Amino acid sequence: MRRLRGRPSIRAALTLERGERVLATAPTRGGSHVAATTSALHIPTIEGGFTRIPWERVDHATWKDGWLHVTETTRAEHHVRLTDPGSVPETVRERVTATIAVTHHAALPGGGKVRIAGRRPATGGDVRWTFVFEAGLDPSDPGLRAQAEQILEDLRRQTGL
Repeated sequence: MRRLRGRPSIRAALTLERGERVLATAPTRGGSHVAATTSALHIPTIEGGFTRIPWERVDHATWKDGWLHVTETTRAEHHVRLTDPGSVPETVRERVTATIAVTHHAALPGGGKVRIAGRRPATGGDVRWTFVFEAGLDPSDPGLRAQAEQILEDLRRQTGL
């Protein structure tokens, strides 16, 4: 994959962490840019700044008909029209995939399903776990969370993570 350095004006507009490098950029229809870095996706905001989404917080990303659609593990959604995607879609796919340590789908004892994902931050460190409950289930329900936590404990024992 071709790595891009990003124009200096784009890098200057981003809040980059120490050691974070721009890998790919793409212009948006609104005149801004999307930037994929070594540790996060930077998406323009309406106010003119950027939302920084660490790769381990990207639950799902798709590229379709000129639009980059990103869903965070918190269920926040972002939709950005890119005028020339360049290598941004491929970079997003590669970076998100690289963070996944384990994904497990499980039926909950009380009904419904949960997807449990263990992700490693691009910057290193411990696996971070997220629960994505099937539509119609309340993720703030303490009973559901307890059931999912029990499944997670079993999964951690099985995987050693």
